[in-house]
Amino acid sequence: MSKHKVIYDTDPGVDDAMALVFQALHPDIELLGLTSVFGNATIDTTTRNARFLAGRFAAGVPVAQGAAAPLRRVAPEPLARIHGDNGLGNLAFDAAVAAPLDARPAHRFIIDTVRAHPGEVTLLAVGPLTNLALALADDPLIASLVKQAVIMGGAFGIDGVLGNVTPAAEANILGDPDAADIVLGAAWPVAIVGLDVTQPTIMSQDYLASLRERGGAAGQFIWDVSRHYEAFHEQSAQLKGIYVHDSSAVAYLLAPQLYTTRSGPVRVLTEGIAVGQTIQKPATLPVPAPDWDGRPACEVCIGVDVAGMLALYERTICGSPRST
Repeated sequence: MSKHKVIYDTDPGVDDAMALVFQALHPDIELLGLTSVFGNATIDTTTRNARFLAGRFAAGVPVAQGAAAPLRRVAPEPLARIHGDNGLGNLAFDAAVAAPLDARPAHRFIIDTVRAHPGEVTLLAVGPLTNLALALADDPLIASLVKQAVIMGGAFGIDGVLGNVTPAAEANILGDPDAADIVLGAAWPVAIVGLDVTQPTIMSQDYLASLRERGGAAGQFIWDVSRHYEAFHEQSAQLKGIYVHDSSAVAYLLAPQLYTTRSGPVRVLTEGIAVGQTIQKPATLPVPAPDWDGRPACEVCIGVDVAGMLALYERTICGSPRST
């Protein structure tokens, strides 16, 4: 019996695709559905990509189309220079290999699925949090029925990193800061896997080549889909490899012991030059902070066992780590 029933809320996206393969191949994850959202590309593109990914790697798992724009703002421009014109690193793929599209909008799919499995569903969200906020607005009581929400997003300055789109904001949170503030304040258990632990986690060129050589069709796909993405990292950060963003959220779900966390409520700035910034009041901070106090605590990842995370991904794709 699977340990984790997951709804994967995603805006594919190269790293989203790599995280989907991770989930599809891990025996402790049962994917109940994918819900698409705008972000790395338009909603039409992310939905098409989600359907392709589910059709190829998670047969029988449905896809529900989600929000095309933030709650109160204009949708951001697609990130073609990062994820390619088609969202999947300009990789050619057969769009006919597609999972079925559920008739319900994503937020209703989330509500209905959570209510069908009370206390069992993890919401694994790696894009803007609009679908989750819409689900809460439509049915606030689902917060008490969700097992946990694991969010890839935000940054808390643990090693000086506060953003990757602006000096203050990470891309997923900036995509819909209003939704993020709602979701991070809801009465469900929340874990935040942000840049503090995803940027120190790097898949090197050699690591990715090993996945290609040893991981069969999945490893070859990971290599192929990441070529444009790796080139972006080399050009923008002089990095010979890629940051591991979305797959880190999967790793936290599977092996939380690989991460050090700090507890406390989190707010998201929704206006001003630092819009999208995530700020936690640590539980150890005794001073009153009315804008934080009274909100549920979130578990924020502040440290990571990088070698352990990479070994977990490698075992899942290849069956065993490389010999040394």
